[in-house]
Amino acid sequence: MPEGEHTARELLQLAVSDPAQLPSLTGWLTTAGPVQVERESGRPGSGEQGAMDVLTILASSSALVAAIKILPEFIRSRRSGFHIKVTLKGKAFTINADNAGDVLPVLEKLLDA
Repeated sequence: MPEGEHTARELLQLAVSDPAQLPSLTGWLTTAGPVQVERESGRPGSGEQGAMDVLTILASSSALVAAIKILPEFIRSRRSGFHIKVTLKGKAFTINADNAGDVLPVLEKLLDA
């Protein structure tokens, strides 16, 4: 990249229905491209005792699209009922085996906006 040129980076958060799957998901995401994946402690909502950890991903829009596109395959390789809550630009979506085809185009559009 020429000096002074910067690539815009986007932030994406993923929370999973089974926290034991976070290390596996991290591995899958890092194979999708140049993404920075960090595991962070979740923040409890009002009236909640605790919160589950989340993965925070920082990458260019194109790398995030590649990462998002692997989520359906990851979900299908897990037990039934497994889902991932994706938060992008303040909007939250839940992806499961049944709705991935509908949700992914919306996420890609948000990245383009």
